Amino acid sequence: MKKLEYFWKSLLNALGVFLYTSAVAWLLFNGQVIFGQAPSFLVPLFLLLLFIISASVTSLLVLGQPIHLYLSGLKKEAFGLLFATLAWLIFFVVAVTIILLLSSRG
Repeated sequence: MKKLEYFWKSLLNALGVFLYTSAVAWLLFNGQVIFGQAPSFLVPLFLLLLFIISASVTSLLVLGQPIHLYLSGLKKEAFGLLFATLAWLIFFVVAVTIILLLSSRG
């Protein structure tokens, strides 16, 4: 796998995680408006199920292809893709942190 391929695949994986977590965050932020007051048992059940699904989806996006590469004998490529994806995720966390800090000043 070429370095440019790492760049694009890792960016695509990290963007998938970012978009998915953005959608879940939007749902959680607007949950009461969308669903109204729900019975107390259903809310924790929904949140736990959503957490399990989210962990599975993000794990597949971050770890799926690196595990496949590793099991195919391409260990160097697997770690390269994994660390490149993690680097993009760190970039997104820093960017969101900066946006939060700048918006809290205004």
